[in-house]
Amino acid sequence: METNRIKVLAKNYEDTMTTFLRDLIAIPGESCTEEQVIRRIASEMHAVGFDRVEIDPMGNVLGYMGTGEKIIGFDAHIDTVGVGEMSNWHFDPYKGYETEEEIGGRGASDQLGGIVSAVYGAKIMKDLSLIPDGYTVLVTGTVQEEDCDGLCWQYIIQESGIRPEFVVITEPTDGNIYRGQRGRMEIRVEVKGISCHGSAPERGENAIYKMAEIIGEVKELNNRLRIDPFLGKGTLTVSQSFCNSPSRCAVADMSAISIDRRLTAGESYEQALEEIRQLPSVQKYGAQVTMYTYEAPSWTKLVYPTDCYFPAWVVPCEHSALHAVVDSYTDLYGTPLVDKWTFSTNGVSIMGRFDIPCIGFGPGKECEAHAPNEKTWKADLVKCAAVYAQIPLLYAQGGN
Repeated sequence: METNRIKVLAKNYEDTMTTFLRDLIAIPGESCTEEQVIRRIASEMHAVGFDRVEIDPMGNVLGYMGTGEKIIGFDAHIDTVGVGEMSNWHFDPYKGYETEEEIGGRGASDQLGGIVSAVYGAKIMKDLSLIPDGYTVLVTGTVQEEDCDGLCWQYIIQESGIRPEFVVITEPTDGNIYRGQRGRMEIRVEVKGISCHGSAPERGENAIYKMAEIIGEVKELNNRLRIDPFLGKGTLTVSQSFCNSPSRCAVADMSAISIDRRLTAGESYEQALEEIRQLPSVQKYGAQVTMYTYEAPSWTKLVYPTDCYFPAWVVPCEHSALHAVVDSYTDLYGTPLVDKWTFSTNGVSIMGRFDIPCIGFGPGKECEAHAPNEKTWKADLVKCAAVYAQIPLLYAQGGN
């Protein structure tokens, strides 16, 4: 009886959720420029009856349902990547489109749909008195994830003192439930050369040629990285290249690359840096290998520096938080597939740094993330809101 009421109520909110999502899509909100998106979410939280709504000094919006000491979190990052090459889009990415089944626009899957379902999942909890005694449900719309995943939660945990029992991450999961992801880090390799006139290159040392050797060894290193049975293989790829030269008629005297390093379970940032430092060409040319730091100001102008290191994490199969999410889904829609993300999420901080369990379940599909012609599905918004609505009660009934 209760599950039927939840499903009916979630379906009744489909039109309202669609309007909310289309409003969010229409507001450009790349990392560090999310103010108007945050304010639109805060307005919706007030309208649907959240007990308390705050915007913290970093610019995250936090909506509370309930007054208990134990917190269950539902997180959605609300910044988006840019639109990229406009010729690849078949429609205006901010005007978007709507059919009977789909909603299109930048951020539709990654991941404005997640905040929409989380807000209305919390509303259903309040409508049907599903928040257990002693608990508060916290829905967060978080910023700067696309630039620096997890930084928002570093701030929330360390500066605001908020520590949930667990957090449901509402990134797109293709209709599945996820319990982990690989980590990542951003590495810079830099090598120096000696410039000279381009007409006599033998007089100098070409930094680009040195880097070419290094890149070849970096490419080969990818084949030797660790494989985890669940998360899969660690990987790396050269993602950017830079160089300096006095002119186009001179030998380059500096060359640098950025490396996107994906970390599987059991790999550390120290290990990943050392693997590159031990490459023969890196040692031969005395190249510097360092980790990037992130220091961009949020839309509130707050700067919260961090190393660009984002740890892998995995929730054990037997964890009670995972059982609550799986049981909620099963009650409503049948047996789900439990799997993992390919990409990275705010879980790198929530669980990777602070050991707070994270469970992934959100509307949309991974393949839509950062892609032109991004879209999500109305049925996903409804399904996720319904599943979210019973998670706190099932978790509490499990003895926690």
